[in-house]
Amino acid sequence: MDPTCSSESIYNLIPSDWKEPPPPPRYVSVFKAAVKDEKQKFKTAMKTMGPAKLEVPSPKDFLKKHSKEKTLPPKKKFERNEPRKPPVPLRTDHPVTGIQSEKNFLNTNAADVIMGVAKKPKPIYVDKRTGDKHDLETSGLVPKYINKKGYGVTPDYIRKRNEEVKKAQEEYDNYIQENLREAAMKRLSDEEREAVLQGLKKNWEEVHKKFQSLSVFIDSIPKKIRKQKLEEEMKQLEHDIGVLEKHKIIYIANK
Repeated sequence: MDPTCSSESIYNLIPSDWKEPPPPPRYVSVFKAAVKDEKQKFKTAMKTMGPAKLEVPSPKDFLKKHSKEKTLPPKKKFERNEPRKPPVPLRTDHPVTGIQSEKNFLNTNAADVIMGVAKKPKPIYVDKRTGDKHDLETSGLVPKYINKKGYGVTPDYIRKRNEEVKKAQEEYDNYIQENLREAAMKRLSDEEREAVLQGLKKNWEEVHKKFQSLSVFIDSIPKKIRKQKLEEEMKQLEHDIGVLEKHKIIYIANK
């Protein structure tokens, strides 16, 4: 049985005059007309769909022969601005001869030779027996630098620098002396320094002699300790000797 034919069908509950509500209106920009006018204003012929609307050429304006060739400028009359060179002499032309001069070339040349200064020969030197010659002045064999006026004289800038160094050293020594005087330090004289140095060397010789007298075989702990002690003493003495030999000025504290 068809359910639509029954009076109790669910479809009978829907009103027959009911209609679906219309959709809400679509949003339209207020600038739509202005944009459309602006687009149409700047629209060119080549931006349209299809071929551009151009003017059709006339059949009378066809391409003619030699119409694209460049035309030369009109000819101008040649005018020479520079003077002409003298013409080439003919074969029949002969130079002028027979012109005599009153100048006595023999006497003139003799007078020039007699009155002229003799040319000094250029100094050279020969380095091979085959006769190879070279310029002597640029060879470095001529003692021209030692004959200069200021040769061997100390330059002014070096003397000035030496004086500045000497002055700086004196100021430093004075500063050191003042600090040592405040710290109650005493400077060893050369004799005392030499005596201390000789004493250290003598002590080193004695320790070295003891080191050489050790047994060849170090097979016990006391022998190893004695050898190590002697090596440390020799090393300390060598360090002290090196310090005294390196520094000429030694200061010691007063006790």
